[in-house]
This record gives sequence, structure tokens and C-alpha cells, in this order.
Amino acid sequence: MKEDIRQCSTVAQPHNKIGGSHTTIIGGRHGKKLVRLISLHTEVKKIVPSVITVRGKNNPGGLIIGKVLRPDDRGNLRLLISHGTSSQELRIITTVGDVQSGERIMNELNQMIEEHSN
Repeated sequence: MKEDIRQCSTVAQPHNKIGGSHTTIIGGRHGKKLVRLISLHTEVKKIVPSVITVRGKNNPGGLIIGKVLRPDDRGNLRLLISHGTSSQELRIITTVGDVQSGERIMNELNQMIEEHSN
């Protein structure tokens, strides 16, 4: 019974999973679609946008590349989005609690991104 209640409270709708001090995501519509795709995974609890880094002033547009990076000790992940010379890291808070489960989710999310980009 407690397990059912916990699952109901941690699974939010995709548009409710994005939060933090700001919700700016690089890449315009395509960047937001990528984040929405990630938020559809049932074990993703929250996505928190972080700092946007610009490496140069040339070529502001370009290809949008997304990659989920290795998990921390609690199974939480990072999503790196690159768009031209800009990049942004987003924290992905998951419902799992260990590195092995985080690696499984990382592989699933990277596969979702790969299938979506083809």
C-alpha cells in the first residue's frame, strides 16, 4: 500500500517535471522537445536546467546534440545539450537510489534520444 502511494506521488506529468530557478533551455523548440522526450520516462522525477555556457561568438545556430551523462551515487543523471557554440547541462532527478539503476536509465534515455534524432 505504501509503495503505491509513493509511486503516485513521484510520477508527475511531463510538463510538471521541468523546474528550478530558471526554465531556459537552449536550442529553441528542438531543445525543449528533447527535454520533453526525456521527461516522458517514468523514472525521471524532475529536470532542473543549469548554467548555459557559450564558447565563442561565431555560429550561434547549428545542430542540437543531447547526451545523458553518467549517474552520481544516488542514480541522478545529467543531460548535456549542445547547440552550435552554446552548451547547457540539465540535472535529471530520478526515482532510483543507486548507481546501477542510474546507468540503466542513462542507457534507456540515450537510446530514446538516438531513436528520436533518426
